Amino acid sequence: MLGTPFVVKWSESKSKSPAEAARDLWRHTLSQIPTLFGRLVYLASLRDVNTGQYVHHGLSTVFGPDVANAAMRKSHEEVFAEWLGYGLEAQRSDLEFYVSGLEPQRKTVVENWTKLEPFRALPPETARMVEKDLFYSDLEMVLSLLRNELGVSWNGPGA
Repeated sequence: MLGTPFVVKWSESKSKSPAEAARDLWRHTLSQIPTLFGRLVYLASLRDVNTGQYVHHGLSTVFGPDVANAAMRKSHEEVFAEWLGYGLEAQRSDLEFYVSGLEPQRKTVVENWTKLEPFRALPPETARMVEKDLFYSDLEMVLSLLRNELGVSWNGPGA
């Protein structure tokens, strides 16, 4: 008898929709991340590079792995689209705020992002090539502004 309420609740939770899971993800996690870029980084980090599936233990436990995956995929697409809708000045401001919350100094982050380009893994897999190209070019422009501001040398293409 003691296990019955848990089993019923578990079954009810598993029947929830991706929209409910996305609201839960927003309410408990994404709303705690102060920058849009930070949300984008977080959501991209949940994507398993080997399978393309999004993995979040808590969300999967409550909603089931398929519903949780759909919710995270949709959230990733929405955050990415919102970032693309930002103008360059808003992107710069958001990115500067994101970088200011990281452990290394801003200059170190900008130097490494320039060399390693970890931002290439941030777009959702469903993004069209034109959207990815816009994302990369905007981000490279913002990084260029930050490199100039911080005195970061760069010997890459067009330098």
